[in-house]
Amino acid sequence: MKYRSTGKDAPAVTVSEAIRNGLAPDGGLYVPERFPAFQTRDFARVVTLPEVGRILLEPFFEGDPLQPELPAICQDAFSFPIPLRPVNGRKGVSVIELFHGPTAAFKDVGARFLAACLERLEQQEQDTLKVLVATSGDTGGAVAAAFHRRPGIEVKVLYPAGMVSPRQEQQLTCWGDNIHAFRVAGAFDDCQRLVKAALASEALTAECRLTSANSISIGRLLPQAVYYAAASLWHWREHGKRLSLIIPTGNLGNAVAAVWARATGLPVGTITLATNANKVIPDYLSGGDWQPRQSLATLASAMDVGNPSNMARLQDLHPDFSELAASVDAFAVSDEQIRRQIRTDYSEHGELWCPHTATAAHVADHHYDFSAGPVAIVATAHPAKFETVIEPLIGETIPVPPALANLFDLPSHADDLGTEPEAFFAVLRST
Repeated sequence: MKYRSTGKDAPAVTVSEAIRNGLAPDGGLYVPERFPAFQTRDFARVVTLPEVGRILLEPFFEGDPLQPELPAICQDAFSFPIPLRPVNGRKGVSVIELFHGPTAAFKDVGARFLAACLERLEQQEQDTLKVLVATSGDTGGAVAAAFHRRPGIEVKVLYPAGMVSPRQEQQLTCWGDNIHAFRVAGAFDDCQRLVKAALASEALTAECRLTSANSISIGRLLPQAVYYAAASLWHWREHGKRLSLIIPTGNLGNAVAAVWARATGLPVGTITLATNANKVIPDYLSGGDWQPRQSLATLASAMDVGNPSNMARLQDLHPDFSELAASVDAFAVSDEQIRRQIRTDYSEHGELWCPHTATAAHVADHHYDFSAGPVAIVATAHPAKFETVIEPLIGETIPVPPALANLFDLPSHADDLGTEPEAFFAVLRST
């Protein structure tokens, strides 16, 4: 399997090369040249996530040096449960809980998979690899945890000052060792711009070995397709019906992973995207005019993205706009609607959502057409990560998962950084 760039002006590469590069030389994102075709019987005797991952991803790694390592990589990445369960008080609605990993967010899957791949690829290298990651909240913590103390790799985490929750910030800044956090005087889009500028600089990449751990990395996106494949298969076995999905989204990586899972022939039904007030995606799908904009700060901070990178992958898969608009739907959810959803679902049904998951629950209640069949909302983070938002709404203290509690007492440190690329380039050259 080879991977080409959405920019159309870079040579095709192996999956190992795509993972190492992060971004293609022409500034595009890597996509597979083709999608394998699966049927549900291909997974007939499969019962675990690592097994689903091995079968689903093997064609994507065919002929690559990492192919023999794929079973071990999947065991590393999918080492915690990802349950699919019915939602209390909602007929025909399930929830896929993606927050049972070490940093209590869905990003743990992709980050652990990418780290496992890069650790194996770096065993024969002499120079340090610098992994760059821009985060609006959860990505940076997951990447830091996944790469902490992995030999031959340094991680540079960029996050927007004052735009992540206190607990998220602690997760970004408490690691030390090979993890370096930078507090950027701007929005997430500024952080993302700095990472893209670094990866696209020929002069800088000639001096430093760089790659990305954002969802622009194919090594992050491919494993995220696994839990959608698994959920759709579990549901198909029990009910004989396709499972539709409502996915909270910011940079679109998690949503594109679901679209790719469906493209392989697995029983995924309709895909609906839930955004916060950063509604560039719903606006685009309703009018056909792609207009990225500066992001707005909201309660669902990890989705505060005004220029989602992975739209390039969605447009590449569906170059005809009418086909793209038919492939996914999208709805924006306001902060007040998020608050109301959290309060109501907890008081009436005992369901507690993080602000991001609440956007999906709102879309299920107010926009989803149940004639399309059963649907699963995607729970992307544990509510305890957003206690400053949620606890005043429900009037109770949220128990903290042990994995998170262990991080809260660690010392933290971050360096301040502006939004000019040259300042960031100087940091990369000197550290």
